[in-house]
Amino acid sequence: MQDGTFMLPGHLQVIDRGNVYARDCPARKLLDRIGDKWSVLILLLLGDGELRFSVLKRRIDGISQKMLSQTLRSLERDGLVSRRVEQSVPVSVSYAITPLARGLLTAMQGMIDWAETAMPLVETAQLQFDDRLQRM
Repeated sequence: MQDGTFMLPGHLQVIDRGNVYARDCPARKLLDRIGDKWSVLILLLLGDGELRFSVLKRRIDGISQKMLSQTLRSLERDGLVSRRVEQSVPVSVSYAITPLARGLLTAMQGMIDWAETAMPLVETAQLQFDDRLQRM
């Protein structure tokens, strides 16, 4: 295998990694998407199973209907979320993560665990920083 390439799990093709430091690298756009707070929260909730739009809206405090719709559409376009429409009255729309997103969730879990446990240290650092600024 050449330097800068890798095999995607479950796939036989070799993928060019690109260079996220390059302005026009497509991976940079993907990092923007998966690093977005709404995307992270949506993917985490869907990691536990399929959910309807209204349940996602109710569970993610502070997200607007418009932002939820836009984020779900972007995640669907990226192949991270699947959308299922059930013909009923009213129409029911449910979302689930794809196998591609399942791998992402595995990678994200370490960051989430770190953030949850490191937050007290980060808050202490912020207070110390703010205190130093006030004494200047």
